[in-house]
Amino acid sequence: MGDVPIILQLVRDLAMYERAPEEVVATEEQLVNVLFGERQVAEVLIAFEGELAVGFAVYFHNFSTWLGRPGLYLEDLFVKPEKRGKGYGRALLVQLAKIARDRGCGRMEWAVLDWNEPAIKFYRALGAKPMHEWTVFRLTRDEIASLANSEHVE
Repeated sequence: MGDVPIILQLVRDLAMYERAPEEVVATEEQLVNVLFGERQVAEVLIAFEGELAVGFAVYFHNFSTWLGRPGLYLEDLFVKPEKRGKGYGRALLVQLAKIARDRGCGRMEWAVLDWNEPAIKFYRALGAKPMHEWTVFRLTRDEIASLANSEHVE
C-alpha cells in the first residue's frame, strides 16, 4: 500500500501525456480500496530505475466465453517520456505475458489512442495486432446511473 502515492502520480503523469489531466479524479483512498482492499479489481506493476518510479502497468482479468479462459486486460501502460527507449515498457509487457501465461490466460488485450503512433509502432514490433473490426463503447458514471434506473422493457 506504500506504493499508492507513486501509482497515483504515474496515473497523473499518464493523463498529462494523453492530454487529459483534468479527467483524473482518483484518490489514494480509492486506489487503496480497489488495489489492496477486500475486493481487489486490478493489479499494478511498477518499473523502477534505482529508487525512481519510471513507469507502470495496471491490469485486470476479463473472460473469453469463446476460449473458456480468462484474459489479461492491460488498462494502462506508461513509461515517463524521458525514460523511454531503455526497455522499461518492454520489461513490463514481458512480465505481464508471464503472468498471463502462468494464470492460463487465452489472450492479452488493451486499447491505444489512435494518435499515439509511437505506442502503436512499439506494440506492433512486439507482435500485437490491432482489432480493426471492433469499436470500444463506454458508459460513464452518469450514463450507468441512467441505464440502471431505467425501466426494464421486454
